[in-house]
Amino acid sequence: QVQLVESGGGLVQAGGSLRLSCAASGRTFSRSPMGWFRQAPGKEREFVSGISCSGGITYYADSVKGRFTISRDNAKNSVYLQMNSLKPEDTAVYYCAAGSRDCGPTNNRADYGVWGQGTQVTVSS
Repeated sequence: QVQLVESGGGLVQAGGSLRLSCAASGRTFSRSPMGWFRQAPGKEREFVSGISCSGGITYYADSVKGRFTISRDNAKNSVYLQMNSLKPEDTAVYYCAAGSRDCGPTNNRADYGVWGQGTQVTVSS
């Protein structure tokens, strides 16, 4: 069973950048597609980005396409989310998640069986 711990959140001005990291424990990391989701106050948790087991396929929500980049390092059991050109509407708690089905990236919350505790990202205007 994979366990996930996010880090890298914080307060940044609009237009700035942050890099989120998610460290995974467990032997199945390289066999799990990974994803990033976010949840703003009063809103549903939404998909941000996903990456296949090998890292060769990535998938982004339209709202972050061109600004965010997901990557993974299976040797380090880690997945990352580089966030550039941040906007106030990006403010949310960001969650790392491990997929529980096949290796393709997916935007379906139900396809992710393990979640981290979340890291707060706040973008000031």
